[in-house]
Amino acid sequence: MRQGSADANADAALARMGYKSELPRNLSMLSILGLSFAIMAAPFGLSTTLYITLTDGQCVSIIWGWVLVTIISIGIAASLAEICAVYPTAGGVYYWSAMLSTKEWAPMMSFVDGWLTLVGNWTVTLSITFSGGQLILSAISLWNEDFVANAWQTILMFWAVIWVCAMVNIFFSRWLDIINKVCIFWTAASVVIILITLLTMADHRHDGAYVFGHYDASQSGWPSGWAFFVGLLQAAYTLTGYGMVAAMCEEVQNPHREVPKAIVLSVVAAGITGVVYLVPILFVLPDVKTLLNVASGQPIGLVFKTVTGSAAGGFGLLFLILGILMFAGIGALTAASRCTYAFARDGAIPGFRIWRKVNDRLDVPVYAILLSTVIDCLLGLIFFGSTAAFNSFTGVATICLSTSYGVPILINVIRGRQAVKESTFSLGRFGYAINIVTVCWIVLAVVLFCMPVSLPVDASSMNYASVVFAGFAAISITWYVVYARKHFTGPPVTSEDVADVIPGKAVDAENAYPDDATLNEKK
Repeated sequence: MRQGSADANADAALARMGYKSELPRNLSMLSILGLSFAIMAAPFGLSTTLYITLTDGQCVSIIWGWVLVTIISIGIAASLAEICAVYPTAGGVYYWSAMLSTKEWAPMMSFVDGWLTLVGNWTVTLSITFSGGQLILSAISLWNEDFVANAWQTILMFWAVIWVCAMVNIFFSRWLDIINKVCIFWTAASVVIILITLLTMADHRHDGAYVFGHYDASQSGWPSGWAFFVGLLQAAYTLTGYGMVAAMCEEVQNPHREVPKAIVLSVVAAGITGVVYLVPILFVLPDVKTLLNVASGQPIGLVFKTVTGSAAGGFGLLFLILGILMFAGIGALTAASRCTYAFARDGAIPGFRIWRKVNDRLDVPVYAILLSTVIDCLLGLIFFGSTAAFNSFTGVATICLSTSYGVPILINVIRGRQAVKESTFSLGRFGYAINIVTVCWIVLAVVLFCMPVSLPVDASSMNYASVVFAGFAAISITWYVVYARKHFTGPPVTSEDVADVIPGKAVDAENAYPDDATLNEKK
């Protein structure tokens, strides 16, 4: 009875915010925590981007860059959690941007932030599955050091990974709760196994001064100090996906309480996991130049092989990371598809009538999953023209998601944080300071992550994050001019309509919609 009452209460509150509940509320807080933890996938994300910090500063950039970005990310996550507790909908940051804005600015703010969120979700999924394909192929080089995957092999492996993730999301959605929970235990066990194996089998170990104080940016071509900031892309990319889980609010019981906690706790958990994973790797780190010359561009397998002394031992540890990859890919595509579904629900995407449909038999937005998958498959083709495509994917994902998080936080500050005064996850007197610091970091991050990892660059090694970003911006602007300018009004209700919705309190489901006629017309 309690569960049914909680579901009805949450559905009624959702209706008051302008939407009919179409997705089953079968995910727990632990499941959402696992989903967010899976999307960030600290060991996997740090492994596939290790070449960045090995180029831009090495140990200092790796360990202290991770600590710095973790602290900042906790601040961003807490700022988003505070807002999420007031407006727990699948629309996430784009819905919040509308609710926090004035009535005149709400449509534009929600449209801009919605596209930033959408592109960020798509490219995070793309970067996870693309680098996963590269990592799988890099395992071959453990036995054959001369093996270099060509472009077609890389693309086909990437497509295989992302379509497996899509099939799980479509046909095994009822298992997502268990999958997300298993991810937590798999990741924790993997980190412990890798830690023990590396420290016990290594023939050579560095001292603490090297691990926590060695800095060498000679490989980067950047000025020594600036290289540290460019190297922050590794940590910032890995610690980006926490806000994506807001898209799951409509599949959770008591979302106003559970989702905010999951957003913040997942960053804390990922931060701790990252430190525990990185420190032993730095203690046993082989020659950096050798690692950077790995043909596959993925040096983590060589680290494992060198320390264990065998290809089989290296693959055994790499297999643990590949398991984390699959959890990350499945989770990222889940969040991306829900974001696509939520944005299409308000008519903000071309062909929105298709993408907003929920399959009655499978209880998932199948078309939104397929759209997200196909777009990522097409974007992956950039690899044919740029060997640094993965760096572009990580850059645009980090830029878009960070900016999408910054928009509602900035609006919240500008409007005096009035909307979050009654939040069940309040930042209290520290709210202004935390919000302002996070917005300043996001502005810096946008500049940093358009930079190439090293200098000099040519057409194939350039960071095309700004180009991909500009391409999606052109699509969104064109759609806004052609259609959305006259038809898109943002979420179907205004902030005044939902001002009396108090999270956690009973809401009359039968009279939940403020204006049924308007909402029906909107749908």
